[in-house]
Parts: sequence; structure tokens; C-alpha cells
Amino acid sequence: MNDNRLTFRAVPGPGFVAGCKVSTWLDRGTLAEPVAHVLIGHAPPRRAHEDALSVELGLLGMVDAMRLRPAAERVPYVGARLIMRGPYVALDYGHPTFVMRLPAPGQEWRAHVNTGRQVCLTINLNPIPPGAGPDAVEAHLERALATGRAYMGATALRNR
Repeated sequence: MNDNRLTFRAVPGPGFVAGCKVSTWLDRGTLAEPVAHVLIGHAPPRRAHEDALSVELGLLGMVDAMRLRPAAERVPYVGARLIMRGPYVALDYGHPTFVMRLPAPGQEWRAHVNTGRQVCLTINLNPIPPGAGPDAVEAHLERALATGRAYMGATALRNR
């Protein structure tokens, strides 16, 4: 029997989001203009009620709520989800009450985003090891992209 029922994954609350690892950077690469990035992942399970499956389901709840697509597909525009107030930036990740504060995006990143340019948003399903530096995070993301464990979308700054 073919089961065509839709499944919905819950959007996690602030307790889950507090365990997320977030990185922001400007990729100067080979493009004419830099591209702003936000990478969201999660540390390995750390709380009593967490396991690898519950962490993955929490991340997939965020993926569903923001309408992200597998990284191998065309990157969709998922709406203006960034909120900026001075040095503070938050992401509307789809929860009806809470937003996710992005930890300390640099002034250059904020200025770039504040011009109206889009931001590449990526959720990595693989656990990010604690204390991973930029090189380790980059290698980790490359593995996630290669194995279909990353989801992406383009977002932008929400009008005030």
C-alpha cells in the first residue's frame, strides 16, 4: 500500500534552539560580490531527553517551517526572515512565538545584509563537535553537503 499522508515535524522551542550552533560569515570566493551565510547545526545530544533522532527531528522541524530544500536542489527564496536591531540579529525560524538570536555576527556581515542582499541559510543535520574552529566547521559542512545532510534557502532582512 502506498502511504501518501503528509507528515509534519514540530518547530522546536527555545530550549532546543539554545543548543544550536550558529556561524555567520561573508564568503568572498570567486563571485563579484561577497555572499553572507548563516549555518545552523546542533551539538551532539547533551540533555537527558535528547538523542540523535530527537536532535535531527528538531532541525528538520526548522527545515520544514522555513521551507528549506536539500542543498543539491535549487536554493529557494524562503522569505525575509532576518530581524536586525543595532548589533543584534535574529532569525524567524518558524516558531509562532520565538526567534533565534544569531550570536555576534560581525559589523561587516551586518552592513552587507543591511543593504538588502540575500543571505544563504543552511541547516546541517550532522552534529557539530563542540569547540570546532572555522576550518573544522568548513570541512564538516562540506561532508554534510556531499552526503545530502544539509538544507538551504535564501533569506533577507525583514522590513522594519
